[in-house]
Amino acid sequence: MSGLPPRVVLDTNVLISAALLQASVPARLTQRVLAHSRLVFSLATFAELETRLWKPKFDRYITLEARRSLLADLSAVADWVEPQASTRHSRDASDDAFIHTAIAGGAAWLVSGDEDLLVLGRVQDVEILRPAEALARSGA
Repeated sequence: MSGLPPRVVLDTNVLISAALLQASVPARLTQRVLAHSRLVFSLATFAELETRLWKPKFDRYITLEARRSLLADLSAVADWVEPQASTRHSRDASDDAFIHTAIAGGAAWLVSGDEDLLVLGRVQDVEILRPAEALARSGA
């Protein structure tokens, strides 16, 4: 039995870590989310992942084909939402897209390694967790 909530938002840093280090906590959590929950994206959060994943600094760690495949696979299985909120929550305005996506998507968890998000702890019904805490609570 999974301890995962039905819907989860994974921050860009979690998904990139998962792609680069396949035995890592972020990778194991991402696998659990994909198997036992629903991954939630908005156009803004997916665009951030896509932009960051294509940075040349990752060329020596992950092939272009693997990146294309990852983006296509995540896009195909995700639940897509269109957040309407414009409320500022994070001290880093670019992080608000993840909060708005989680709220619009009814996600119980937003998982991130970003201190600007983690310091918030919770926004409305969305709990903001580190990958290791989310993995432990998922029943893994």
